[in-house]
Amino acid sequence: MRGSDLARAALAAARQVAQTNRKNRVVPRGTATGNRRRRRWSGSGADDRDPQPLGRIASRVAVDRGWQQQLSGGQVFGKWAALVGSDVAEHAKPIAIKDGELTVQADSTAWATQLRLLQRQLLVQIAAGVGPNVVKRLKVQGPSAPSWRYGPRHVPGRGPRDTYG
Repeated sequence: MRGSDLARAALAAARQVAQTNRKNRVVPRGTATGNRRRRRWSGSGADDRDPQPLGRIASRVAVDRGWQQQLSGGQVFGKWAALVGSDVAEHAKPIAIKDGELTVQADSTAWATQLRLLQRQLLVQIAAGVGPNVVKRLKVQGPSAPSWRYGPRHVPGRGPRDTYG
C-alpha cells in the first residue's frame, strides 16, 4: 500500500466512527447545536458588560454599604458657599454634622445672631442642594476665644494667671 491509500483508509474509518458517535451522542440543552441560540451582542446601547464610569460604580457601592447619609453630609462641607451664599459663607463655616445637626461657627456674635434669624431659610437651602433629612437642625456658635484647657481632664482654678507672678 502506498501513502495515499493509507490516508484514504484512515479517512474512511474516521468518517464511520463519526457517523456512529453522532447517532449515540446526547446534546445538552442550551448549547449551540442543541438549541441553536445565537450569541447576543451588546450593540450600540448600554449594557451591564460595558465599562462603567467610576462615579456610577462609587455611588452603587455607597448605596450597597449604606454610606449615602455620610456622603451627603460631606457634600454640605464641599458645597457650603454654593448652598448658603457667598456672604454667609464668608462669615460662617460648618464645623461638624452629627445625627442631623449641623454645627456652624460664625466670625462674630453679630453674624451668629444673623444666622440664628436665617436658620429656617438656611435649612431649606441646604435641603434643596444636598437632599432632605441630611441636616435637620442648625446649631450656631459664636466666635471662640483661645482655650487654655488642654486634654479631657481639667482642674478648676484660676488657670494660666497663676503662673504670671
